[in-house]
Amino acid sequence: MIDDIFVFDNAIHLYDMSAQNLREDRPDAAVTRDSILKYVKTLRWPGNPRFEDPSFNWARRWEAEDMYDLVFKQSATDMAMAQVVPMFDLFKNGESPVATQHAMAAAYPDQVLFCGGVDPMHRGLNYALDQMDIQMHDLGARSFKFYNGHDRIADCWRCDDERLAYPMYERALAAGVNVLQFHKGNPWGLQNMEYLQPYDIQAPARDFPGISFIVHHLALPYFEQMVSIAARFPNVYLSLAGYISLYRFAPRRVQEHLGRLLQMVGPEKLLWASEAALAGGPAPTLKAFMELEIPEDLRRDYGYPQITYDAKKKILGENFARLMGINLEEKKHELAANGKLSTQKVEAA
Repeated sequence: MIDDIFVFDNAIHLYDMSAQNLREDRPDAAVTRDSILKYVKTLRWPGNPRFEDPSFNWARRWEAEDMYDLVFKQSATDMAMAQVVPMFDLFKNGESPVATQHAMAAAYPDQVLFCGGVDPMHRGLNYALDQMDIQMHDLGARSFKFYNGHDRIADCWRCDDERLAYPMYERALAAGVNVLQFHKGNPWGLQNMEYLQPYDIQAPARDFPGISFIVHHLALPYFEQMVSIAARFPNVYLSLAGYISLYRFAPRRVQEHLGRLLQMVGPEKLLWASEAALAGGPAPTLKAFMELEIPEDLRRDYGYPQITYDAKKKILGENFARLMGINLEEKKHELAANGKLSTQKVEAA
C-alpha cells in the first residue's frame, strides 16, 4: 500500500524473449525482438542498478521469483495480474507464455491472479477454445488477453468478428470469466496498425453487456477514438499499462491525456498497470503517479478536473478489485496477517 491506498497492478508480464523461444522459421525474429527491447528501454526510469548494468540480459525468460522481487519486494504493490501475451508471430510459446504466468500465480496465489491468452489464428479457433477450457478449468484463469493485430494480414482478426471472436467471448462467459482484455494501439515491430484501432471493441461491448472489456495502452495513437468509446460504453475500461512511464520524458502530454480521461471517462473506469518487467519496476512510476497533478492552465482552459487522492485510490486498486470481485478490506487483513501488506509512504506533491 501507498499510505492507505491498495495497489492492484492490472498487468505484469513474465516475458520470454530468449533465443530458445524465437521461431526458427522467422529469420527476422531476433531483429524484431531487439527493436522491441530498444524501444521499451526508453520507458524505464533510472535508479535501478540491476537494469542499468550493461551486462543485464533483457533477452531472457522471466521467472516467478524474479518478478515477485521486482513487483512486490521493490515496490508498494499489493496484488497483480500476470498476463499472457499470446503473440506467436515471433515466439514459439508467445511473448509472455501461459506456463510462466500460471507459475507466478501458483507460487503466490494470495497476491497474483492468472490472466490467460489465446489467438484463434494460431492453430485455429477450436484449438483456441480448447486452450481456454484448459486455462480456465485447470489453471484457474480469471481473465483473458487478446492480441488481434499481427505483422501478417493472414494472422490478423477483428474483435467484432461474430464467427471467430464471439465464440471465445461466449466460452469465457459460460465459465464465469467476465473480464476480457485487449491490446490496442502500441504496435510492435511491423504489425498492421489498422487492426490495432479500437473500433472493433464497440460491437462486442454492446452485444455482451455482462462482460467488462479492458483496453490497454489507451489505444495510442488512437487516443481520441478510445476516449469516445470508453465514455459511451459502460462496460469498457482503460488500462494505463506502460503509459505512466511516458511521464518521465513527456509530462505535459500525460497530464493532458489524464485530464481528458478524468473529464470524459471518469476515474472509475481507469486501471493502474505497470507493464513490468519490460517497462522496468513499478516503484518509480507509482511515485510519479502519486505526485502527478493536472496543471492549473489545463483545468482553466479545458475544464479538466484535478486528479484527487480519492481518484488515485480508485485507479490504483479499487476499480480492478471491483471488476475481479475482490473484497479489499478482507484482502488487506489477509495480507497484513501474513506480513505481505506494504506500508510505504509517498507524499503527494
